[in-house]
Amino acid sequence: MAPNDQPDNQPDHLLAEFTREFRFYKNLADRALAQVDDTAFFAALDDGETNSIAVNVKHMGGNLRSRWRDFLTTDGEKPDRHRDSEFELGPEDSREALQALWERGWGTLFDTLAGLSPGDLGNTVQIRAEPHTVSRALLRSLAHASYHAGQIALLARHWKGAGWQTLSVPRGKSEEHNKATRERWAAGSA
Repeated sequence: MAPNDQPDNQPDHLLAEFTREFRFYKNLADRALAQVDDTAFFAALDDGETNSIAVNVKHMGGNLRSRWRDFLTTDGEKPDRHRDSEFELGPEDSREALQALWERGWGTLFDTLAGLSPGDLGNTVQIRAEPHTVSRALLRSLAHASYHAGQIALLARHWKGAGWQTLSVPRGKSEEHNKATRERWAAGSA
């Protein structure tokens, strides 16, 4: 589809775009996670309120699982979620266990998105007893996911140092990137 074309079915297109954007931010965070060792995964910048990558992963896994499980029929803040504990690491919180929680949370989101229909977008759901349209809940969750994906990327970049592999356009390569993007669009393969 060309950049200015309107899709035939806007609500279908909107659900596909939400899914695409959530996948983008998960992929960004996954690529950052892949660059850090266990020491960096668990390291905090200070002894205060700064979250480690591990805490961000634990929190996102818990949040996504709670928000998107039985999304249309139950409050997004599930009784079995203990949000405060997502910001504390215990002996059971190995990297493998936290990454499994991360994958379960994202899987719950993507399964739910795949089951939504365009007619659901205007429905009302609850998050902590506050009413949200499905569209607003999607926007809220996407903003939350991008916020934490950015934190994960920043922390991973910090801990990796000179060995960091950029997740976007490398410094000094913007013009080259923009030219290649324009050429792909002109060729119809973007």
